[in-house]
Amino acid sequence: MDSLLKEIIAQPTETQWIEFKMGKGSITNDQIGEYISAISNGAAISNKPFGYIAWGVEDGTHSVKGTNFSFVGAKEGNQDLELWLRNLIHPKINFEIFEFKHEGKPIVLLRIPAAKSEPAHFKKVPYIRIGSHKTDLRNHPNFVRIIYNSLTDWSSSVVEKATINDLDAEAIKIAREKFKEKSTKASFYNEIENWDTQTFLDKAKITINGKITNTAIILLGKEESSHYLLPAISEITWKLEAEEKAYEHFGTPLLLNTTKVLQNIRNIKYKFFPDNELLATTVDKYDTRTILEAMHNCIAHQDYTLNSRIIVTEKIDKLIFSNAGSFFEGIPDDYTQGDRTPHKYRNAWLANAMVNIGMIDRLGYGIHTMYLSQRNRYFPLPDFLLSESQKVVLQIYGHSIDENYSKLLIEQKHLTLSQVVLLDRVQKNLSITDDAANLLKKEKLIEGRKPHYFVTAKVAALTGQKAAYSKNKAFNKQYYLDLVKKAISEHGSLTRKDIDDLLFDKLSDIANEKQKKIKINNLLSELRSKGVIINNGTDKAPIWVLINSKIN
Repeated sequence: MDSLLKEIIAQPTETQWIEFKMGKGSITNDQIGEYISAISNGAAISNKPFGYIAWGVEDGTHSVKGTNFSFVGAKEGNQDLELWLRNLIHPKINFEIFEFKHEGKPIVLLRIPAAKSEPAHFKKVPYIRIGSHKTDLRNHPNFVRIIYNSLTDWSSSVVEKATINDLDAEAIKIAREKFKEKSTKASFYNEIENWDTQTFLDKAKITINGKITNTAIILLGKEESSHYLLPAISEITWKLEAEEKAYEHFGTPLLLNTTKVLQNIRNIKYKFFPDNELLATTVDKYDTRTILEAMHNCIAHQDYTLNSRIIVTEKIDKLIFSNAGSFFEGIPDDYTQGDRTPHKYRNAWLANAMVNIGMIDRLGYGIHTMYLSQRNRYFPLPDFLLSESQKVVLQIYGHSIDENYSKLLIEQKHLTLSQVVLLDRVQKNLSITDDAANLLKKEKLIEGRKPHYFVTAKVAALTGQKAAYSKNKAFNKQYYLDLVKKAISEHGSLTRKDIDDLLFDKLSDIANEKQKKIKINNLLSELRSKGVIINNGTDKAPIWVLINSKIN
């Protein structure tokens, strides 16, 4: 249970599937039932097998404090609390209760299965967490629909009125060629060319017993056949948002039209000038395989029941891919190393068909492929920072955020992908775990204090980041004290604005404006308390002068 608790408290705050409580009086029995309903439904929406309620963990900090609450002997009226809860939750949920000690502190943990095909109710009301608030699930029909469809694969649904004549002949031809390329080791390889169209489509798991599926329309359907999917949309919109503006829609068959989207994207050459090499390193702004991998992932994982199109936005320095639906299993970081395969998929039939015809190399491997491509081309790694609860947003960078980071990748080729991932987060001013920070510090790759880490001087010297390093690290306190005293001595007096102007640019770039002003307040207070300076003005308009004419 210790490892499970550590995994839970490592999660971000305000998830839909985790709730932290402290002592016995922190929650009523009715509220426990409501939270079981909300957490079960939230786990289903977040594609988690379980949700959790933990007593003994502080909500804001996730610090383990211990609890005086226990289910043992707990009552609702004359009835055992556990039995009372189980009788009022519908459909029946086999939640589990674990009571144990973590580092000597008592913990109570409820493991609650995700709702399946029907929302979990308490006293006939289904609940859901929205941010930090628990509310009636019925006020959020999109979430209700997700739960009811949780065991349904929309992509495998048969379109009863559609026939093979609704599919594009060229798309079928290309699909057969790609299927044959993927099937070189199959016993039926030499028979593929002799199969009729229906046999091929069934073997490729695009159709089912000769019947046209939603998958078949998405990948191979004629443009005019897309109406079979309504109100769902099978369409990619390309938008150019740079010095020029443009857009174009691309519908079915998506097997062919992703290439047309690719052809719209401007892909120029980009040069780096490493410090330890005489010749420039030249790479394409974008990797073709990465673009297609990103688009194909959008197609495979789109929640088509949200009736939304896939959007590819081309900006000056990046491509942004957006598809409807949350990240289906786990989080993007789980797939960076290429050693995890999802247990389930939103569109299992569609995803497998795309594997069979070569649109996706291997399920669960796409993010790893994109990471390697960007790393090998010395660009920032892809990220999902703009993703929302019902929208996945992937950014592919076609320009360096900090060219010195790119030089680092060129010059330090021994860095592992795990190290590069962490350094990329530091480059983007994103948080990293304490363990990760300790790892990078041990390798002398970063310095600084949590959460403001930056590239260390050793690497800075290798990559030309000395100036940036100095600005981040700034100077010691005595330097600033001496600077203020010297400036007052030279000018006779300084206003607060004069002192701000003197010090602001010399303080660490990591600090924000408020933090810099607090730092200057502290410096002036120290000089004043030591009898070095005095205010000859007012509190609102201070004029600082030296008490003695000489600098100490």
